[in-house]
Amino acid sequence: VQLVESGGRLVQAGGSLRLSCAVSGRTFSAGGVGWFRQAPGKEREGVSCISTSGYSTNYADSVKGRFTISRDNAKNTVFLQMNSLKPEDTDVYYCAAGTQAMCHMTRARYDYWGQGTQVTVSS
Repeated sequence: VQLVESGGRLVQAGGSLRLSCAVSGRTFSAGGVGWFRQAPGKEREGVSCISTSGYSTNYADSVKGRFTISRDNAKNTVFLQMNSLKPEDTDVYYCAAGTQAMCHMTRARYDYWGQGTQVTVSS
C-alpha cells in the first residue's frame, strides 16, 4: 500500500492550499483516511479524517471552519482543502489509511502512512 501526498508549498497567511493523498495498492474504499500534521520536536496530531463512505468527517478544533476534507473513491484520492491559512498551520502534513470504515483522529488507528508534504505559511 502506498500513499503519496502532494500540494504542499509556501503560501501567505490568509491564502489557500489543497492537499491531495493518492492511495494505491489496496481497495481504496475499504477504510477511513486521516490527515495529520507534525512540527519538528512535536507530536503528530490529527487534523481531519473521513470515513469510507465520505459521510462522516471530523476536524481538530484548530482547523474547524477553515479546512474541508473530501474523497473521490473513483480516483483513489483524498483531498484536504485548507483556507484562511495561518502561520501556525505550518507543518509537515501526512495522510494515513486505515482498515476500518470509520473516521478516526488517533494515529494508532491507521496502518499506512505517506511520506508527508511540507506546508509553510508566511506572515
